[in-house]
Amino acid sequence: MAIKKSQIYSMLWEACNKLRGSMDASQYKDYVLIILFVKYLSDKKKQNDRVFEIPEGSSFDDLIKIKTDEHIGEKINKALEALREANSWIIGKLALPNFNDENKLGKGKDMVKALGGLIGVFQNDNIDFSKNRAAGDDILGDAYEYLMKNFAAESGKSKGQFYTPAEVSRTMAQLLCMNEFTSKSTTIYDPTCGSGSLLLRAMNETQRGQASLRGQEKDNTTASLAILNMLLHGVDDAEIQGNYDTLTQPQFVQAGTLETFDICVANPPFSQTMTGAADDMYHRWKVEAVPPAKNADYAFLLHLIASMKIDTGRGACILPHGVLFRGNVEGVIRKQ
Repeated sequence: MAIKKSQIYSMLWEACNKLRGSMDASQYKDYVLIILFVKYLSDKKKQNDRVFEIPEGSSFDDLIKIKTDEHIGEKINKALEALREANSWIIGKLALPNFNDENKLGKGKDMVKALGGLIGVFQNDNIDFSKNRAAGDDILGDAYEYLMKNFAAESGKSKGQFYTPAEVSRTMAQLLCMNEFTSKSTTIYDPTCGSGSLLLRAMNETQRGQASLRGQEKDNTTASLAILNMLLHGVDDAEIQGNYDTLTQPQFVQAGTLETFDICVANPPFSQTMTGAADDMYHRWKVEAVPPAKNADYAFLLHLIASMKIDTGRGACILPHGVLFRGNVEGVIRKQ
């Protein structure tokens, strides 16, 4: 029997409740999503999936065996490290949460109760993620998006730090006429990709739902969410770069110049401060019109434009309304 979305939504939120109180939503989401990922991989492996390797001791069934172990946190960490190492070509950059952190999960019996309860939520014979697709509907991927939306709201980050609402993402993709693209070789780039929702939505709006995805995210933990998001949506060839600021250290460069892409989309952090803008080696802005250090909005826009293929590239960027009327150098940039 196919899994209903409501079943997964309910189960995942129950998992969140197991950790609620000891840490805020911006933290406990990392623990819930990584256990979800292990469960997903384990179920797929039982159906002879050959993309991922699951070493001995790292499957979800192995986690069940240590639910009541007094060293549960330490053993989960070890299992996840082995899983990452065995699949380093795909998830080598994945930042793993510390399941042995007493400050977040409690000591002794409290930690065993929290982590054992988290694993127990997923221990349900009626939930089989190997069958998460029904009539082309990516149920697990949708559940992930549901969680990200709720995490954003709970942690006060609903302004897009790691999640762009589906309605906004879909509108941007339609404005870019994504349905005109048919090739897997179509490149879509997001310089501030967060958890990757905007990239995936743009890809889904292409005629065949295929494209080559590239993203950069300053926060390494959020970049890991993007990697998981891609994999849970069945995309194992996306390139996500984490831990670097796009404005000061863009990672998609070739021979000292920015790489260019067919489609560029972004929902950057509003009015972020930046340093070193005047000495930009990639010539994204003119010397006489350098975006102000206290407002990086136009810097992100100019980076987006510089990353578009000449003549054929398309781009869409979400910005605060202040870019429409602020003066001084921003007025000069706007005029140009």
